[in-house]
Amino acid sequence: MEIPAGLGRVLVIVPTYNERENIERITGRVRAAVPAADMLIVDDGSPDGTGELADAMAAADPGIKVLHRTAKDGLGAAYIAGFTWAAEQGYDVMVEMDADGSHQPEELPTLLAALVDADLVIGARYVPGGKVVNWPKRREALSRGANTYARVMLGVDLHDLTAGYRAFRAATLEKIGLDEVVSRGYIFQIDMALRALRQGLKVVEVPITFIEREHGTSKMSGDIMGEAMLRLTQWGVTERTRKLRNP
Repeated sequence: MEIPAGLGRVLVIVPTYNERENIERITGRVRAAVPAADMLIVDDGSPDGTGELADAMAAADPGIKVLHRTAKDGLGAAYIAGFTWAAEQGYDVMVEMDADGSHQPEELPTLLAALVDADLVIGARYVPGGKVVNWPKRREALSRGANTYARVMLGVDLHDLTAGYRAFRAATLEKIGLDEVVSRGYIFQIDMALRALRQGLKVVEVPITFIEREHGTSKMSGDIMGEAMLRLTQWGVTERTRKLRNP
């Protein structure tokens, strides 16, 4: 697929930590799905050699870039580092994508097509046409419940605020103000969507198929979830208080 007219240069940002089993496969699929898009692998000092493998791929393909970070500092920090690098290099569109294959690169053209008339596109699991494959029922129920809670607490009309497959315009990230984003874990995705909405930007959801990883282990933990729910509750209370004071 060619990049839709008007979008400019596209960079797919893939954070990694111990993803040696997955990174070659996902990189090949991204490059095949949208050959005109570049790819940035942001590696947080993976001890399994992911960073070294990424360097080898980059040496063989000028469309692959690598950004090395020295410590595992959370998903949000990795994406912000990638966004900042992309802005410095003059990219017009930045895409978030997981390294484990849960986000299908073949659906990237759908996200980019929707971005032509939007500021932020979210690949959503919980809208008509979206689905989750190979997740335990308990985990899916937890994810759906968290998204419903977020939607109600924040008073927003989005069904998958925690989704991590997204396409941003560079101008959107500039308006959001990355310097002010301090979220690092699971809450980062909610934070970014909420900031875009508060700036009056157009955020749309398109259905995707989310497939549980086949190799490696998930980085999700109870502490990350706990932090997210606490921050989300605080934001919700603040938003409701603001509306009561300014009806």
